Amino acid sequence: MLSCAEAARRLLGWEDILVLSHASPDGDTLGSAAALLRGLAALGKRVGFYCADPVPEKYRYLFQGLELGEFAPQHVVTVDVADVSLLGDAWEKYGGLVHLAIDHHATHRAFTEDRWVEGDSAAAAELIYLLLGEMGVPIDPAMAGDIYTGLTTDTGCFRYRSVTPRTHRIAAAVMELGADAGEINRLMFESKSKAQVEAERLVMEGMEFFCGGRCAMVQVPRRVYQETGATESELEGVAAMPRQIEGVVIGVTLKEKEDGSVKASVRMNPPGSAADLCAKFGGGGHQGAAGCSFPGKTMAQAAREMKSACQAYLAELEAQGCRLE
Repeated sequence: MLSCAEAARRLLGWEDILVLSHASPDGDTLGSAAALLRGLAALGKRVGFYCADPVPEKYRYLFQGLELGEFAPQHVVTVDVADVSLLGDAWEKYGGLVHLAIDHHATHRAFTEDRWVEGDSAAAAELIYLLLGEMGVPIDPAMAGDIYTGLTTDTGCFRYRSVTPRTHRIAAAVMELGADAGEINRLMFESKSKAQVEAERLVMEGMEFFCGGRCAMVQVPRRVYQETGATESELEGVAAMPRQIEGVVIGVTLKEKEDGSVKASVRMNPPGSAADLCAKFGGGGHQGAAGCSFPGKTMAQAAREMKSACQAYLAELEAQGCRLE
């Protein structure tokens, strides 16, 4: 395991660097990648970027003005990638060249020898801020905005339990360096298309409760996107909704992907751990938020398996004397 200083030394010695984000990209993987790319470019490095899925429209501002080259990379760096399976076809294309992984998931599964992982960080963007400082890169307003986007999106606008004093200090620092926090938060949390509103309505109408109301589940089949015109990125926030209901300990969101596979997003209140629950299906994440996949399973099959797992997990917590509220 590398330290921040060791990761910085490697990057300073490399040329022709490609940065990878995980598939189904969110604000943290993209904001972290964009900030790192800008920092490396400022050092005179030739840089490139790849993600198995297109960058959602609402995140495209992160890369504005960034000159990305097309070249055969000598070194590949992943950011915010907890497992090789999250890279999609990027692993097939560049797996042999991944020489550094930067991640903030405690459940990180190593896929390269050199990695810098801090599982107690609220967002990968925290690590990128520290890394740029270690490399001696002056953070300009564009980098500051990229980092702030990663912080605010991966912490639910600083509401999640993963947030630490350091998270707030870094947020304050990048605001002083030019990040437009008000506008970024408006774009991320206070701006919705009519299609998104309609899609959220359809999803919430189908919410079901089980385990005596301590678990809530919503499902997002492909027809929701087809009927409303909403995009997958517009429904990122749906995952947080089930847990927001009073009395709910575990909130589950099942989404049908374009290829027919099913992905689960789990949100959990203490004393439970979403990462522990998702680990039962080969997934992972954080205590409050985690995910897993159900390859080869239908939505109905995934729902049955997740309900059974939730029931068993709550029973485990009760057997341990945990108070569930």
